[in-house]
Amino acid sequence: MKKLLPCLFLLFIVFMLFLNTTGAEETAESAFAPISAEAAVLLDWNTGRVLFAKNPHLQKPMASTTKIMTAIVALEKGKLSDEIITSANAAAVGGSSIWLEAGEKKTLEELLYGLMLRSGNDAATAIAEHIGCDVKSFAALMTQRAKEIGAGNTSFRNPHGLDHPEHYTTAYDLAIIAAHAMGIKEFQKIISTPDITISWPDHPWDRHLYNQNKLLEIYPGAEGIKTGWTTPAGRCFVGSAKREGRRIITVVLNAPQMWEDTTALLDHGFNDFTPYPLIKTDQFLKSIAVIDGRDDKVEAIAGSSFYYPLKDEEEKKKVTYHFLVQEPLQAPLKKQERIGELEIHFDGSIVGVIDLLAGSEINKLSFWERIKKSLGRE
Repeated sequence: MKKLLPCLFLLFIVFMLFLNTTGAEETAESAFAPISAEAAVLLDWNTGRVLFAKNPHLQKPMASTTKIMTAIVALEKGKLSDEIITSANAAAVGGSSIWLEAGEKKTLEELLYGLMLRSGNDAATAIAEHIGCDVKSFAALMTQRAKEIGAGNTSFRNPHGLDHPEHYTTAYDLAIIAAHAMGIKEFQKIISTPDITISWPDHPWDRHLYNQNKLLEIYPGAEGIKTGWTTPAGRCFVGSAKREGRRIITVVLNAPQMWEDTTALLDHGFNDFTPYPLIKTDQFLKSIAVIDGRDDKVEAIAGSSFYYPLKDEEEKKKVTYHFLVQEPLQAPLKKQERIGELEIHFDGSIVGVIDLLAGSEINKLSFWERIKKSLGRE
């Protein structure tokens, strides 16, 4: 059950993203000053609300932000302790590298640090060959997994992001992929590591890998994630920052001013939106009729709190509630028993669901109590 809860939460985030992205796209230019990125998405990770979007569904090459999905598949299908022998093919891959040599043994954990900190294309290929047997099969696994978590407008042809006409994503899909990745503790640890040393057999020194993610240095609360660049893709970046328990993810594709765009978007998310407590735990929400009980009604109370990022008082007016309860309820009822659900809607779309609980115990009438009640002699 403990393993199931994070999965359910991530599925909920994906569902919320799907419902919220349209409105964000329509109001992007009016809601936020122009940015240099050709496509961008700003996501409140805790609730799934898309706070800003510019061309969120435009298909674009993604360069090395590809490696977020590579890491997801590797962490979900492999073990950090897996020992991987570097093939000649992996060692020969061009572009950014951690200088793997054919026949060199590495753990999956070491390769993941090389993948995400140094953006090693050789590390990506070695991982792909270990998990998927070959690059083509691993890329198919990446595409399939992306679809499963809600990124249906994404196609992978390799694990590193070097250019290919059928290798593309969207800012919206990358936000979904990043949201899923940030639900994996090992991924969080790797991308937030400033630097690390990994082995380099038969050399007088080890490899010292520095995190290329400048956001860790320039933005308070930054957690990292991944940079990317190729000539067709331009400068690409997926970032994450966390403050007071609230996490925001930003995606920019083909962004000449990548860092400026990213910090401005994060400031917009943290400064212009406030997590508003729409519902508080144990809050009275509604009286519900009960039959065959010593009381005719029971108080429905909130089973949990619910916060939603809102920009101003006007946005609060867009929040509505829908009760899902089969009235009347049948006695007996135990205190704190689940009796229904409350759907929370924002601007016509569902953004959350909380349990409704019985605020008190309702005992069932005995035979004689029912007789007396029917005769009006209570």
